[in-house]
Amino acid sequence: MDLSLKKLYLNYRLRPNNELQLRFLKRLSRLLKNGYPILTALEKIKWDSHLSTYATKIIDSLKNGETIDQAFENVHFHPTITSYLFFVRANNDLEGNLEKAIQMFQQRITHTKKFKQIIRYPLILIFIFSTLLFFIKESVLPTFVEIFDSNYHSNSSIHYTVTLIDFVTTFIIISILVFSFCFILWYFIQQKLSIQKQLKIYLKIPLYRYYLKIQTSYFFASHFSSLLKTGMSFKEILQHMANQPKLPIISYYSTLLTNELSQGIHLSFVLSQLHLLDKHLISIFQQDTDMEALEMDLSVYAELLMEDIEAKTLKILTWVQPIFLIIIGGLIIFIYISLMWPMFQLIKTV
Repeated sequence: MDLSLKKLYLNYRLRPNNELQLRFLKRLSRLLKNGYPILTALEKIKWDSHLSTYATKIIDSLKNGETIDQAFENVHFHPTITSYLFFVRANNDLEGNLEKAIQMFQQRITHTKKFKQIIRYPLILIFIFSTLLFFIKESVLPTFVEIFDSNYHSNSSIHYTVTLIDFVTTFIIISILVFSFCFILWYFIQQKLSIQKQLKIYLKIPLYRYYLKIQTSYFFASHFSSLLKTGMSFKEILQHMANQPKLPIISYYSTLLTNELSQGIHLSFVLSQLHLLDKHLISIFQQDTDMEALEMDLSVYAELLMEDIEAKTLKILTWVQPIFLIIIGGLIIFIYISLMWPMFQLIKTV
């Protein structure tokens, strides 16, 4: 576990920030479109002092015979990027795969920024509320207990107030600890579980299952369509997709499909048995027999899915802040009523 944590920390520390990675990709894409060969384009990128180190390391990796995805992996670029560049080995379409990587990675950065903006104020309120709750529990409530100690009804009310506030405080602390523990535990357990067991767990998580289904369908359609352009057979495409290491679900599904095709089972039938592939994707394989039409339909379908992912992600993010504010507001009202109720009880006895 210590080695895994050390590896995770080193990867995080050595990885260039997302904006820098995106700038590197955009500059490389622009140079390639202008007709520069890959090594010359990377040499031009070295003019930017912020990108020079990464460009130099990538050039060295390529000169040593490594593939473009391995070269980017050596400088710790995000797996989303290297997963697209892996398919350059088969289709030799560096510009096309680079464009898709830029589009997907830019969407990721946009969503991350928006999430940080949305969550900023609720986190500040949670911190203020936690500080207030701690102050009330340690200073205000003991004073209330002393004041109302002589009155039976008020003392009973303040006792319930103390119990409720203790319960809320304990619940919040335990919830944070349990969530953090489960997150860390899953990180280490996931590496030891087979992909089949991981899929069984994913399929039991409703919201995450839906998101994963859209994402898996997108990657499958996008990569399948890009490899169809090379003239490969279905079996060759699936074998290549099975060999890529960055998308384990796609790799697993491609291996299954390859085995079933070897036994003479039709592709569309096998696809229907895979729970994380969308029914519309399956219908495309059922309807299209012409390779050119299939490639076009899969490409259009992938674009529509990307738009769908973006729209749904933004919709979810817009709900995050109101939900947090409602929860915090409810807790503040609860604390206020809990503190005022003993005073009402005391007033009644006067």
